[in-house]
Amino acid sequence: MNRSPLAPRRPSSPEARRRRRTGTLLGLTAWLCGIGFFLPVAWMVLTSFHSETDAATNPPSVGAGLSLHGYREFFGAGSGVSPWPPLVNSLTASVVSTLLVLLLAVPAAYALAIKPVRKWSDVLFFFLSTKMLPLVAGLLPVYLVAQNTGMLDSIWLLVLLYTSMNLPIAVWMMRSFLAEVPVEMLEAASIDGAGLTTTLTRIVAPVAMPGIAATALISFIFSWNELLFARVLTGIVAGTSPVFLTGLVTSQGLFLAKVCAAATVISLPVIVAGFAAQDKLVQGLSLGAVK
Repeated sequence: MNRSPLAPRRPSSPEARRRRRTGTLLGLTAWLCGIGFFLPVAWMVLTSFHSETDAATNPPSVGAGLSLHGYREFFGAGSGVSPWPPLVNSLTASVVSTLLVLLLAVPAAYALAIKPVRKWSDVLFFFLSTKMLPLVAGLLPVYLVAQNTGMLDSIWLLVLLYTSMNLPIAVWMMRSFLAEVPVEMLEAASIDGAGLTTTLTRIVAPVAMPGIAATALISFIFSWNELLFARVLTGIVAGTSPVFLTGLVTSQGLFLAKVCAAATVISLPVIVAGFAAQDKLVQGLSLGAVK
Protein backbone atom coordinates (compact mmCIF):
# COMPACT_ATOMS: atom_id res chain seq x y z
CA MET A 1 0.00 0.00 0.00
CA ASN A 2 1.34 3.43 -0.96
CA ARG A 3 1.94 5.80 1.90
CA SER A 4 -0.18 8.96 1.92
CA PRO A 5 1.79 12.18 1.33
CA LEU A 6 0.28 13.52 4.59
CA ALA A 7 1.33 10.51 6.63
CA PRO A 8 4.11 11.23 9.13
CA ARG A 9 7.54 10.01 8.09
CA ARG A 10 9.43 7.52 10.18
CA PRO A 11 12.34 9.03 12.05
CA SER A 12 15.60 8.09 10.44
CA SER A 13 17.82 5.65 12.25
CA PRO A 14 20.99 6.83 14.05
CA GLU A 15 23.07 4.98 11.46
CA ALA A 16 21.40 6.87 8.58
CA ARG A 17 21.88 10.21 10.36
CA ARG A 18 25.53 9.37 11.00
CA ARG A 19 26.05 8.53 7.33
CA ARG A 20 24.46 11.82 6.26
CA ARG A 21 26.66 13.78 8.63
CA THR A 22 29.74 11.92 7.39
CA GLY A 23 28.78 12.56 3.76
CA THR A 24 28.19 16.24 4.46
CA LEU A 25 31.54 16.53 6.27
CA LEU A 26 33.40 14.77 3.44
CA GLY A 27 31.70 16.97 0.84
CA LEU A 28 32.61 20.11 2.75
CA THR A 29 36.20 18.92 3.12
CA ALA A 30 36.42 18.21 -0.62
CA TRP A 31 35.11 21.69 -1.41
CA LEU A 32 37.61 23.31 0.96
CA CYS A 33 40.49 21.33 -0.56
CA GLY A 34 39.35 22.27 -4.08
CA ILE A 35 39.12 25.95 -3.17
CA GLY A 36 42.53 25.76 -1.50
CA PHE A 37 44.10 24.35 -4.66
CA PHE A 38 42.28 26.86 -6.87
CA LEU A 39 43.09 30.01 -4.89
CA PRO A 40 46.77 30.30 -6.01
CA VAL A 41 45.69 29.90 -9.63
CA ALA A 42 42.97 32.53 -9.23
CA TRP A 43 45.45 34.85 -7.53
CA MET A 44 47.94 34.37 -10.39
CA VAL A 45 45.28 35.26 -12.98
CA LEU A 46 44.16 38.30 -10.97
CA THR A 47 47.74 39.52 -10.54
CA SER A 48 48.34 39.20 -14.28
CA PHE A 49 45.73 41.94 -14.84
CA HIS A 50 47.39 44.38 -12.44
CA SER A 51 50.10 46.90 -13.14
CA GLU A 52 53.60 46.16 -11.89
CA THR A 53 53.22 48.73 -9.12
CA ASP A 54 50.00 47.21 -7.80
CA ALA A 55 51.32 43.65 -8.19
CA ALA A 56 54.41 44.44 -6.11
CA THR A 57 52.56 45.90 -3.10
CA ASN A 58 52.88 44.10 0.24
CA PRO A 59 50.32 43.01 1.27
CA PRO A 60 48.91 42.47 -2.23
CA SER A 61 46.19 44.82 -3.35
CA VAL A 62 43.01 42.92 -4.24
CA GLY A 63 40.94 45.89 -5.37
CA ALA A 64 43.58 47.49 -7.58
CA GLY A 65 42.66 48.63 -11.08
CA LEU A 66 42.89 46.15 -13.94
CA SER A 67 45.41 46.52 -16.71
CA LEU A 68 46.73 44.56 -19.70
CA HIS A 69 50.26 45.86 -19.19
CA GLY A 70 51.59 42.44 -18.14
CA TYR A 71 50.20 40.75 -21.24
CA ARG A 72 51.54 43.47 -23.53
CA GLU A 73 54.99 43.05 -21.98
CA PHE A 74 54.79 39.27 -22.30
CA PHE A 75 53.97 39.48 -26.01
CA GLY A 76 56.97 41.74 -26.56
CA ALA A 77 55.44 45.23 -26.60
CA GLY A 78 58.36 46.68 -24.61
CA SER A 79 61.26 44.29 -25.17
CA GLY A 80 60.46 43.10 -28.69
CA VAL A 81 61.02 39.47 -27.67
CA SER A 82 58.21 37.32 -29.06
CA PRO A 83 56.94 34.31 -27.05
CA TRP A 84 55.47 32.62 -30.11
CA PRO A 85 58.54 30.52 -31.11
CA PRO A 86 58.76 28.87 -27.65
CA LEU A 87 55.00 28.28 -27.63
CA VAL A 88 55.15 26.70 -31.09
CA ASN A 89 58.11 24.56 -30.00
CA SER A 90 56.22 23.33 -26.94
CA LEU A 91 53.14 22.58 -29.01
CA THR A 92 55.17 20.72 -31.64
CA ALA A 93 57.11 18.63 -29.14
CA SER A 94 54.02 17.82 -27.04
CA VAL A 95 51.67 16.93 -29.91
CA VAL A 96 54.17 14.91 -31.97
CA SER A 97 55.48 13.01 -28.94
CA THR A 98 51.93 12.26 -27.77
CA LEU A 99 51.02 10.86 -31.19
CA LEU A 100 54.15 8.68 -31.18
CA VAL A 101 53.37 7.50 -27.65
CA LEU A 102 49.87 6.41 -28.68
CA LEU A 103 51.18 4.79 -31.86
CA LEU A 104 53.59 2.67 -29.82
CA ALA A 105 51.64 2.18 -26.60
CA VAL A 106 48.37 0.87 -28.06
CA PRO A 107 49.90 -2.15 -29.91
CA ALA A 108 52.17 -2.90 -26.92
CA ALA A 109 49.26 -2.75 -24.48
CA TYR A 110 47.14 -4.85 -26.86
CA ALA A 111 49.79 -7.56 -26.82
CA LEU A 112 50.07 -7.46 -23.02
CA ALA A 113 46.34 -7.33 -22.31
CA ILE A 114 44.79 -9.57 -24.97
CA LYS A 115 47.41 -11.67 -26.74
CA PRO A 116 48.99 -14.55 -24.78
CA VAL A 117 52.36 -12.96 -23.97
CA ARG A 118 54.44 -14.98 -21.51
CA LYS A 119 55.42 -13.29 -18.24
CA TRP A 120 53.51 -10.13 -19.11
CA SER A 121 53.85 -8.90 -15.52
CA ASP A 122 57.65 -8.97 -15.88
CA VAL A 123 57.33 -6.94 -19.08
CA LEU A 124 55.19 -4.36 -17.32
CA PHE A 125 57.68 -4.16 -14.45
CA PHE A 126 60.49 -3.61 -16.97
CA PHE A 127 58.55 -0.71 -18.48
CA LEU A 128 57.99 0.77 -15.04
CA SER A 129 61.61 0.27 -13.98
CA THR A 130 62.70 2.75 -16.62
CA LYS A 131 60.92 5.46 -14.59
CA MET A 132 62.90 4.66 -11.43
CA LEU A 133 66.04 6.42 -12.65
CA PRO A 134 66.06 10.11 -11.67
CA LEU A 135 65.96 12.35 -14.71
CA VAL A 136 68.99 14.32 -13.60
CA ALA A 137 71.04 11.07 -13.49
CA GLY A 138 70.51 10.55 -17.21
CA LEU A 139 71.06 14.18 -18.16
CA LEU A 140 74.81 14.00 -18.80
CA PRO A 141 74.73 10.86 -21.01
CA VAL A 142 71.86 12.30 -23.02
CA TYR A 143 73.72 15.59 -23.40
CA LEU A 144 76.87 13.82 -24.65
CA VAL A 145 74.89 11.74 -27.14
CA ALA A 146 73.07 14.81 -28.42
CA GLN A 147 76.33 16.72 -28.71
CA ASN A 148 78.06 13.95 -30.66
CA THR A 149 75.10 13.48 -33.00
CA GLY A 150 74.56 17.21 -33.62
CA MET A 151 71.07 17.23 -32.13
CA LEU A 152 71.60 19.89 -29.48
CA ASP A 153 69.04 22.68 -29.66
CA SER A 154 66.77 20.54 -31.85
CA ILE A 155 63.05 20.14 -31.31
CA TRP A 156 63.22 16.55 -32.60
CA LEU A 157 65.54 15.62 -29.77
CA LEU A 158 62.84 16.73 -27.34
CA VAL A 159 60.27 14.72 -29.30
CA LEU A 160 62.35 11.55 -28.89
CA LEU A 161 62.99 12.23 -25.21
CA TYR A 162 59.36 12.99 -24.39
CA THR A 163 58.23 9.88 -26.27
CA SER A 164 60.62 7.64 -24.34
CA MET A 165 59.74 9.32 -21.03
CA ASN A 166 55.96 8.98 -21.41
CA LEU A 167 55.82 5.58 -23.12
CA PRO A 168 56.13 3.41 -19.96
CA ILE A 169 53.25 5.19 -18.19
CA ALA A 170 51.17 5.06 -21.38
CA VAL A 171 51.68 1.31 -21.74
CA TRP A 172 50.62 0.74 -18.14
CA MET A 173 47.52 2.86 -18.55
CA MET A 174 46.51 1.42 -21.91
CA ARG A 175 47.02 -2.14 -20.69
CA SER A 176 44.39 -1.67 -17.95
CA PHE A 177 42.03 0.01 -20.44
CA LEU A 178 42.37 -2.64 -23.16
CA ALA A 179 41.84 -5.41 -20.62
CA GLU A 180 38.23 -4.21 -20.41
CA VAL A 181 37.58 -4.79 -24.14
CA PRO A 182 35.14 -7.73 -24.51
CA VAL A 183 36.92 -10.80 -25.83
CA GLU A 184 33.79 -11.79 -27.78
CA MET A 185 34.18 -8.73 -30.02
CA LEU A 186 37.75 -9.69 -30.83
CA GLU A 187 36.79 -13.28 -31.53
CA ALA A 188 33.98 -12.14 -33.85
CA ALA A 189 36.40 -9.85 -35.70
CA SER A 190 38.89 -12.71 -36.05
CA ILE A 191 36.19 -15.02 -37.45
CA ASP A 192 35.27 -12.34 -39.99
CA GLY A 193 38.89 -12.27 -41.13
CA ALA A 194 39.95 -8.93 -39.64
CA GLY A 195 43.68 -8.44 -39.39
CA LEU A 196 45.62 -6.78 -36.58
CA THR A 197 45.43 -3.29 -38.08
CA THR A 198 41.69 -3.57 -38.73
CA THR A 199 41.09 -4.93 -35.23
CA LEU A 200 43.03 -2.11 -33.59
CA THR A 201 41.49 0.71 -35.64
CA ARG A 202 37.87 -0.47 -35.98
CA ILE A 203 37.28 -2.64 -32.91
CA VAL A 204 39.68 -1.75 -30.11
CA ALA A 205 40.08 2.00 -30.68
CA PRO A 206 36.35 2.93 -30.54
CA VAL A 207 35.77 0.84 -27.40
CA ALA A 208 38.89 2.09 -25.61
CA MET A 209 38.60 5.71 -26.80
CA PRO A 210 38.08 7.12 -23.26
CA GLY A 211 41.28 5.41 -22.14
CA ILE A 212 43.16 6.58 -25.22
CA ALA A 213 41.98 10.14 -24.58
CA ALA A 214 43.07 9.98 -20.92
CA THR A 215 46.48 8.60 -21.88
CA ALA A 216 46.93 11.24 -24.59
CA LEU A 217 45.99 14.06 -22.23
CA ILE A 218 48.39 12.93 -19.50
CA SER A 219 51.22 12.47 -22.02
CA PHE A 220 50.52 15.94 -23.43
CA ILE A 221 50.58 17.52 -19.97
CA PHE A 222 53.85 15.80 -19.01
CA SER A 223 55.48 16.90 -22.26
CA TRP A 224 54.19 20.46 -22.06
CA ASN A 225 55.41 20.96 -18.48
CA GLU A 226 58.84 19.33 -18.85
CA LEU A 227 61.64 21.75 -17.99
CA LEU A 228 64.89 19.97 -17.06
CA PHE A 229 65.85 18.48 -20.43
CA ALA A 230 64.46 21.44 -22.36
CA ARG A 231 66.47 23.86 -20.20
CA VAL A 232 69.78 22.03 -20.68
CA LEU A 233 69.49 20.61 -24.21
CA THR A 234 67.97 23.59 -26.02
CA GLY A 235 68.99 27.16 -26.68
CA ILE A 236 67.67 29.83 -28.98
CA VAL A 237 66.12 27.64 -31.69
CA ALA A 238 64.29 24.88 -29.80
CA GLY A 239 63.56 26.55 -26.45
CA THR A 240 60.12 25.68 -25.08
CA SER A 241 57.62 27.80 -23.17
CA PRO A 242 58.76 26.66 -19.67
CA VAL A 243 62.31 27.67 -20.61
CA PHE A 244 61.01 31.02 -21.83
CA LEU A 245 59.17 31.45 -18.53
CA THR A 246 62.35 30.94 -16.51
CA GLY A 247 64.03 33.60 -18.62
CA LEU A 248 61.65 36.21 -17.23
CA VAL A 249 63.51 36.11 -13.91
CA THR A 250 66.23 38.68 -14.63
CA SER A 251 68.90 40.49 -12.64
CA GLN A 252 66.69 43.57 -12.67
CA GLY A 253 64.13 41.83 -10.46
CA LEU A 254 60.95 39.83 -10.70
CA PHE A 255 58.14 41.62 -12.53
CA LEU A 256 55.15 39.87 -11.04
CA ALA A 257 52.48 41.09 -13.44
CA LYS A 258 54.48 40.01 -16.48
CA VAL A 259 55.43 36.66 -14.95
CA CYS A 260 51.82 35.93 -13.93
CA ALA A 261 50.60 36.89 -17.41
CA ALA A 262 53.17 34.57 -18.97
CA ALA A 263 52.24 31.71 -16.62
CA THR A 264 48.55 32.21 -17.40
CA VAL A 265 49.09 32.12 -21.17
CA ILE A 266 51.41 29.11 -20.98
CA SER A 267 48.89 27.23 -18.82
CA LEU A 268 46.00 27.84 -21.21
CA PRO A 269 46.71 24.98 -23.70
CA VAL A 270 46.74 22.40 -20.91
CA ILE A 271 43.59 23.85 -19.34
CA VAL A 272 41.77 23.94 -22.68
CA ALA A 273 42.82 20.36 -23.47
CA GLY A 274 41.64 19.25 -20.03
CA PHE A 275 38.23 20.90 -20.40
CA ALA A 276 37.81 19.57 -23.94
CA ALA A 277 38.54 16.00 -22.87
CA GLN A 278 37.18 16.06 -19.32
CA ASP A 279 34.35 13.60 -20.02
CA LYS A 280 36.71 11.18 -21.75
CA LEU A 281 39.27 11.69 -18.98
CA VAL A 282 36.82 10.74 -16.25
CA GLN A 283 35.62 7.70 -18.19
CA GLY A 284 39.17 6.67 -19.02
CA LEU A 285 40.54 6.98 -15.50
CA SER A 286 37.65 4.89 -14.15
CA LEU A 287 37.57 2.39 -17.02
CA GLY A 288 39.92 -0.10 -15.42
CA ALA A 289 38.51 0.32 -11.92
CA VAL A 290 37.12 -2.63 -10.01
CA LYS A 291 33.34 -2.42 -9.99
